[in-house]
Amino acid sequence: MANAMLPRERCDYSAIVDRLPLKLPSGTRLVFWSIVNLEVWDIRKPMARQVLAPPTGQTQLPDVPNWSWHEYGMRVGVWRFFDLYKRLNIRPTLALNARVCEDYPRVAEEARTRRWEFMGHSYEQGPIHAEPDQRAMVTRSLDIIERFNGKRPLGWLGPGLTETYDTPEILAGAGVKYIGDWVYDDEPTMIRTAAGPLLTLPYSVELNDIPMMIIQHHESEYLSRRVIDQFDRLYAEGEKRAKILALAIHPYISGQPHRIKYLEQIYDYAHRFDGVVYWTGEEILDWYLKSGAVAL
Repeated sequence: MANAMLPRERCDYSAIVDRLPLKLPSGTRLVFWSIVNLEVWDIRKPMARQVLAPPTGQTQLPDVPNWSWHEYGMRVGVWRFFDLYKRLNIRPTLALNARVCEDYPRVAEEARTRRWEFMGHSYEQGPIHAEPDQRAMVTRSLDIIERFNGKRPLGWLGPGLTETYDTPEILAGAGVKYIGDWVYDDEPTMIRTAAGPLLTLPYSVELNDIPMMIIQHHESEYLSRRVIDQFDRLYAEGEKRAKILALAIHPYISGQPHRIKYLEQIYDYAHRFDGVVYWTGEEILDWYLKSGAVAL
């Protein structure tokens, strides 16, 4: 798009110390936002991630071992997530490729039955930049999820958090109200688009099992240590202003048998504290729009 805005044109710089503190409902000081990411990896294309490098150093198609690694998450790992969130009575936000509704209807039906929030996450896993018609892909994705779930998603997360310069206009024009791609703040912010304002929620690339486990290659227990450290600091700061902790997980990573107990430890730890609420992205959106802080 020739007249697309740069990020600074969409949202002025704002130091958090210069803003009036956002306030959560009485007695609440921290929002814990849980995001489960469900993807479809097409065996005919290069895999979105690799846990096993190709023996020759050159990826060959089909990439069976890495496709199978992801498939484990949909066959086994995600059911550990369902058990965890049922036990805790938490409804996470589900960032799903719309194709999950077609290729893995059993999984999508379970999430629908449990009333998880459905958030748009492209049609299938791959960078937005490679889409030949981004607008058509966004519309197709939202339409498929709406037909399956009976409700059009209000949120969107780019695959790999990818966007082009005109993605915000496309999303706002399609009825999306919030995005998770702009990981630049502890608080929600409003950005400008030619199709109206769009809310950014504080999603996380730091509390995300892809960079932590697959890119940085930390030991399994490191997940709980980092998230608990983040929780402790934000909970302390939450005494004076609203704080949001986002945790993004994938079933083929955190749903593995050697990692799931560390995910469980995070929630067991957080449940010891008063003043913590477990909201979906839509619930955070609703609170923020009613807070009186909305301004551009």
